[in-house]
Amino acid sequence: MTQLTSEYTVRVKGADIFTADSGGDRPAVVLLHGGGPGASGLSNYSRNVDALARQFRVVVPDMPGYGQSSKYLDHADPFGYLADMVRGLLDELGLQSAHLVGNSYGGAAALRLTLDTPQRVGRLVLMGPGGIGTTRGLPTAGLKSLLSYYGGDGPSREKLADFIRTYLVYDGAAVPEDLIELRYRASLDPEVVANPPLQRPSGLRTLWRMDLTRDKRIRQVPNPTLVLWGRDDKVNRPSGGPLLQRLMPNAELVMTSHTGHWMQWERAELFNQLVTDFLSPASTLAVA
Repeated sequence: MTQLTSEYTVRVKGADIFTADSGGDRPAVVLLHGGGPGASGLSNYSRNVDALARQFRVVVPDMPGYGQSSKYLDHADPFGYLADMVRGLLDELGLQSAHLVGNSYGGAAALRLTLDTPQRVGRLVLMGPGGIGTTRGLPTAGLKSLLSYYGGDGPSREKLADFIRTYLVYDGAAVPEDLIELRYRASLDPEVVANPPLQRPSGLRTLWRMDLTRDKRIRQVPNPTLVLWGRDDKVNRPSGGPLLQRLMPNAELVMTSHTGHWMQWERAELFNQLVTDFLSPASTLAVA
């Protein structure tokens, strides 16, 4: 697993946020991970942080509910709560603004933070983000698998392996056993089993809050945005990519074939190059 320069815990609004950090005075990039069972910052971005740290200060937190961070999450407004916690982390680190890279659940948190306080975000990278058309249509098979992990007979290695190999990636055979084992062990945290961080929305109000495309502010987001989506994503529908490109005035879209929900892992070299180029000051992708 990738190791950054330092690892520490930051206290934000009464919660502990575990963070890995490359340090330095270069532009800061915060990597926000997805919400699958056993997820954490370093495990989700294990193939990316070293490449990005060559040019940026890379900050990789465990989101609330995951990894070594506190397990509480406000289920009435999860994306709003996560955005508040990430903004609080920026405050504690003395960062007036930072570039955000968000995958899935982390993408929804990054977009919500940008909607609420665009001045705290430099450039925005959204990779198969959640919250895009949440209230429209039935959940995908991948999302159903994710949400049912802690239900029924409870978590098992077989259920997790099926979720990752069937729904997270295009080529399930490429996922090594040690990655499955790492995620499975992390998914068994008693606090998480008792109160999973990612749950089916309860009530129409919560469901609407979680559909960020219904927020009128999305049409005025000033931040240059790069939307990345695997064409074979089985968790969040790839149609979300063109939708964001239409809604957001400064959005560029890149979609890749033979790629599932985990683009940063499956297509790591391409992902690292696209993100590095986009976040660089001379980027030709970063529209004004």
